[in-house]
Amino acid sequence: MAFFQAASWHEGEVAIHKRTRVGGYDNPTSPFLTPRAASMIQRYPMMAIGTLDDDGRPWCTVWGSDHLPIAQPVAQSVMGVRTTVDASFDPVVQAIYKGKDDGEVMREEGNGRLMAGLSIHLEERGRVKVAGQVIAGALTVNDAVADSSELKGDLQSGRSGEVQLVVKIDQSLGNCPKYLNKKHIVAADPKPRLLSSSPHLTQKAIDLVQSADLFFVTSTHKHEDMDCNHRGGPPGFIRVQQPTNSDEGSTIVWPEYSGNNLYQTLGNLESTPHAGLVIPDFETGDVLYVTGDTETLVGAAASKVITKSNLAVSLKVTAARLVENGLPFRGRLMDDASQGRSPYNPRVRYLTSEKTDAFAKTAGDGPPTTAKLIKKTKITPTVTRYRFALADPGVFGPWKPGQYVAMDLAAEMDMGYSHMRDDDPTSLNDDYIRTFTVSSIPNSLGLHGEEFEVTVRKVGNVTKWLEWQREGMCEIGIRGFGGEFVFEPHSRNAFIAAGIGITPLLGQMESLDLDKLKVSWSVGIRDVALPLDILTQYPGLKDSLTICLTGDESLLDGEGGKEKAKLQELLDTGVQVLRRRVTKEDLVVWETEVDNWYLCTAPAMRKIVQEWMPGTTIVYENFDY
Repeated sequence: MAFFQAASWHEGEVAIHKRTRVGGYDNPTSPFLTPRAASMIQRYPMMAIGTLDDDGRPWCTVWGSDHLPIAQPVAQSVMGVRTTVDASFDPVVQAIYKGKDDGEVMREEGNGRLMAGLSIHLEERGRVKVAGQVIAGALTVNDAVADSSELKGDLQSGRSGEVQLVVKIDQSLGNCPKYLNKKHIVAADPKPRLLSSSPHLTQKAIDLVQSADLFFVTSTHKHEDMDCNHRGGPPGFIRVQQPTNSDEGSTIVWPEYSGNNLYQTLGNLESTPHAGLVIPDFETGDVLYVTGDTETLVGAAASKVITKSNLAVSLKVTAARLVENGLPFRGRLMDDASQGRSPYNPRVRYLTSEKTDAFAKTAGDGPPTTAKLIKKTKITPTVTRYRFALADPGVFGPWKPGQYVAMDLAAEMDMGYSHMRDDDPTSLNDDYIRTFTVSSIPNSLGLHGEEFEVTVRKVGNVTKWLEWQREGMCEIGIRGFGGEFVFEPHSRNAFIAAGIGITPLLGQMESLDLDKLKVSWSVGIRDVALPLDILTQYPGLKDSLTICLTGDESLLDGEGGKEKAKLQELLDTGVQVLRRRVTKEDLVVWETEVDNWYLCTAPAMRKIVQEWMPGTTIVYENFDY
């Protein structure tokens, strides 16, 4: 059994540990290629490689194939790599082989060229980091592909080739599987074409970035050491800030999700704020390489740039290459219900320039006031109405009809840092701020307007927690009221709602002319008690409302026929009930009778309605706040 003393943290790592208030960890990196790491790299079908070019800029690439192994140990702490690559535009290939592509072995002088690698198996959510020095290699170009000097229009065509690489490994570390989206990797022949080399990213490059669910990043500590790692999440988690000046480089921003708290990449960026990224399109084989200058944002600085983030990185692009069909592999998402998406993925966090988050937390701040739960009414098996009383209603002043309330439940639910939480994976990046539309009319409850109601469907851990709370025994933080989803009073308005999306209407009932209102509401039959409850509160809504009730009555079996009785009660109110989904004809027939259209549905239905009514301006409630 081998024993070794833990490596010390370098000054950059110490600095980021202080900034993020973590510490007390030993550096778990092994100063050699461990037997476990050696076994992993032989089985893993992808490897990201990072190195420095002759100008000291970090670049990163990713290679892959289902023809294994692409990497394997060839001696003690020596790794060999052999695989197909883009021989013309891959910046790591160019940095290492410098155009020498005749298959002759080249050897690095001195200690060798710095490199870092990440061997990764997406189907197993396994990865292992390695770092060391390139000591030898060879590149053989495939002459069957067009010569790199050939031009097709304004696109430069390149060639594929086979690399052989020998690397002396002096660091290895196994890593956690969070934020990896499972994909099956197969080999593909690169047929690279350089689409752009501008640091001001083209729209095609921006589209690639904003659809990616994985990228690889390489960094260096004072050109003495390197690191290569991955960043994964939901598609769209990487954002782009595009300057109006086309001569200026774009900025790529991403949130740093909760990880293992080692911060080796961020530690390098503290001491040497430059990084190289490779962002692959697994489906098309297109790939974006960028290198640039970085800034690590902590606490309030992060939340000012990218919403709901306490830690983020921005990279100002100084050089880039967008290559069509440059990857030597393709990746296919899995066929399971989640398509292999990581259960740890949080929701996409947007740039503050893209979406305003008025109630985002900054480091260490607390909610301005609290509210006590004073009444809870279960309406359907999944929908509950909660009444709260503000401790100090003067903090915010009166809220407007149609607004939402931002609740902060961190004090009750946040369990602090945890590396893994398989029982509740998304909680690791949860800020526990939730926004619910106020479903009561302002100043209609309480003596001083301090009471308000929200009608909520049980979705996720916060609403599940709320269901367990007892009246008079629960007090939560309130960050404020916001939103501008307000109907034009006394105008001819049409409202298209689905499920719980009816709630923005309820808080505005006092100000609307119901004779000029038309409402199309899609409701699942299991929630039949919800429209019955609302018509009991607001019987005047009956003549303005059309309910599209979906689902078979067999779904109401059980509970001694109570749910079927509620269906009959709903029918007895005289409200128009259609036993089908809403159709285009249901809406377009209103066009001559409506001035303003409003919609509150899931995004998929919103898209369908907008396609039904091209050219019609539809104001919609956005669930991304």
